[in-house]
Amino acid sequence: MSPSIRRRLVLLVLASIVLVWGVALITSYGQAKREVSEWEEARLAELAQILALLDQRNLTTLANARIDVREEEKGGEPGANDADDDDALPRDALFQVRGANGDMLAGSPQLHTLDAWDLPVPSESGAQDVTLGGQRYHSFTLRDTSLGHIVRVFEPANTRSDLVSGVASRIARPTLIALPVLALLVWFSIGLSLAPLKVLSGAIRSRDVNRLEPVDIGRAPTEVRPLVDAINLLLSRLLHSLERERAFTADAAHELKTPLAAIKVQAQVALAEPDTVLQRLAMERVVQGVARSARLAEQLLLLARLDAHEKLSTVPLKPAAVAKDALLANERNALQKHIRVTLTGDLRAEIHAEPVLIGILLDNLLDNAIKYGQTGGNIEVAVQHALDRVQLTVRDDGPGVAPGDLDRLTHRFFRATGNQATGSGLGLSIVARIAEHFGADLRLGRGIGEQGLSVEVSFPAYAAVR
Repeated sequence: MSPSIRRRLVLLVLASIVLVWGVALITSYGQAKREVSEWEEARLAELAQILALLDQRNLTTLANARIDVREEEKGGEPGANDADDDDALPRDALFQVRGANGDMLAGSPQLHTLDAWDLPVPSESGAQDVTLGGQRYHSFTLRDTSLGHIVRVFEPANTRSDLVSGVASRIARPTLIALPVLALLVWFSIGLSLAPLKVLSGAIRSRDVNRLEPVDIGRAPTEVRPLVDAINLLLSRLLHSLERERAFTADAAHELKTPLAAIKVQAQVALAEPDTVLQRLAMERVVQGVARSARLAEQLLLLARLDAHEKLSTVPLKPAAVAKDALLANERNALQKHIRVTLTGDLRAEIHAEPVLIGILLDNLLDNAIKYGQTGGNIEVAVQHALDRVQLTVRDDGPGVAPGDLDRLTHRFFRATGNQATGSGLGLSIVARIAEHFGADLRLGRGIGEQGLSVEVSFPAYAAVR
């Protein structure tokens, strides 16, 4: 059976009520039992005081008579159940009265039958429980110093007291009657309180897969509102993610269409051109187009991995060492444009990251700097350790970008106006995502001599400089 909040709440509420009522019943029963015991003791003490005032003749007459101490007579209460009524049975009080010297003045003849005529008398006044003839009796001893009488009264102890059982039944009977009614009321009350959850589940169940606007169930209770807000926040994030993916797919398709179209044209030229030199030139352009498309596909896959927040293993690494490898990989392109690339700064500074991604970050920064830099220009790669940060900076002295384009350089497929170099517009967006993945800060600004572009990535330092 699937778990149910409604059933669980009903059971917990009813269990709590039954527990409280049970404790109240037990407490009331114990209190009633103590009060009845005190009342019976007081009644025996009163009877003993009365007997102490009688003379011997009246005591003898009373001893041969019957002293009925039942609180109610048989059939006394309309509708009473005599089978459960101990007071419906005979309850005769027995007594003994002795003089100051201990001589018996009068006593109930039944005490002879119970072998209790010569029962030792307690030394002090008070109540005691004794067993006479196999039956339990309550007794009370009164030593009246003014009259010189010693009075002892005996009364059979009821196995069940009508007063005590009456108190218990008066508490238990309404409880047993009210419990089923209370269970129904609790069941319907909890169901009514949980109705907004049904409305919410119905609203979500009936919603089309393409409808991602916020859920509105009207005036939701305080306990349900956080759930509605969380669902609406999730829907908002999902809508934003889908819109971003749609835009990404559309832009990627557009960017891939251009090199593929160029590849097709060059391939057609190569097939139709009889001149082998022109054919070779066309095929080289086909190879260049394929290389560009392959790089674009790799960058798109990398962005997809980063957007999916894929967990990557990280190790301590020196950005300067990774930068050296990136310089070697881009050395040929730099030489073709006669660009001078230098590496300066703290070569021992360390960060905690994934080496391949940091290599891709530096490769994209160097590739952009070389691609958009001026022929015969300069590129500086600097690594600096400042307090708890390690700053990696790549800057050039090329034409740079317009101030209004700086904030958009990290947008996917964005290319600054006026740039003639080929590219997909994904390089800096990949740099921004890698920096975000490792908790680094990215800043764009002016390059060497207030010309060109400067890209600074500030990582949390892994270890202090040794």
